[in-house]
Amino acid sequence: MASQGRALITGIRGFTGVYLASELERAGYEVCGLGLGAGDEPGYFRADLDKPEELKSVMDVVRPDVVIHLAALAFVGHGNADDFYRVNLVGTRHLLEAIAQAPEQPRCVLLASSANVYGNASTGVLDEEVQPSPANDYAVSKLAMEHMAALWRDKLPLVITRPFNYTGVGQGKEFLLPKIVEHFRNRADVIELGNLDVSRDFSDVRTVAHVYRRLLEHPDAIGGTYNVCSGQAVSLQTIIAMCSEITGHDLQVRVNPAFVRSNEVKQLRGDNARLHTLLGDWETRSLRQTLQWMLDS
Repeated sequence: MASQGRALITGIRGFTGVYLASELERAGYEVCGLGLGAGDEPGYFRADLDKPEELKSVMDVVRPDVVIHLAALAFVGHGNADDFYRVNLVGTRHLLEAIAQAPEQPRCVLLASSANVYGNASTGVLDEEVQPSPANDYAVSKLAMEHMAALWRDKLPLVITRPFNYTGVGQGKEFLLPKIVEHFRNRADVIELGNLDVSRDFSDVRTVAHVYRRLLEHPDAIGGTYNVCSGQAVSLQTIIAMCSEITGHDLQVRVNPAFVRSNEVKQLRGDNARLHTLLGDWETRSLRQTLQWMLDS
């Protein structure tokens, strides 16, 4: 297999980073990554998005052909709102500055934003032309990141993704589907959840990693913003029913008022037509297949 060059993944040890690294390695990339934790594995660099000099040092050493920026504070329920802006906005600016000052420019820089930027948009199916209306600090920080990144479009080959919800083995149990799966795997009697009248567009993390790689390799992707989604919205009740059917176990669902957010986005369903026009079809997995994988792991 011919080498595809060197890829640098920020947040390589995170949920998405692990799967993306595997996807890129299988495709012939030499994969490097950075994170906050210590480590001595080949190609891993410890660097803080808060410290521009550390990022510049990494860029000088790695000289990547492609950069994928996944490092972010992503849990909407995180207690300190300031952290969203420090990491997701200012940290991304530090990274873009380091890339722009690197000895050699990459051929693509992919920034992972979020479909949360659409907020409680009431258009039903959300395409990239829908006016963003973020409903929490996480979403505001991601939209602010997109606007900030636009200042670098004449300097860097940027691609912005807006992934809708996705899940898989290894995602933290503070997220909704891993929490539900864990309760079914443990055959718990009761689960406490927040708003039950929500529906989400879910993808498999392996599919998301595949789409990210395809975007990196498509020269016409540069300068674009792309929804990464399944195009289907599934209700929380349906997810509970799927897990019950797969496991043969029933549990009682209780609404815990402490988990109910007043600014909850009620429905997120994405339109992926722009992505399909660019990439054609890709291998997808049904939500049931993803849940089965998680329950079996």
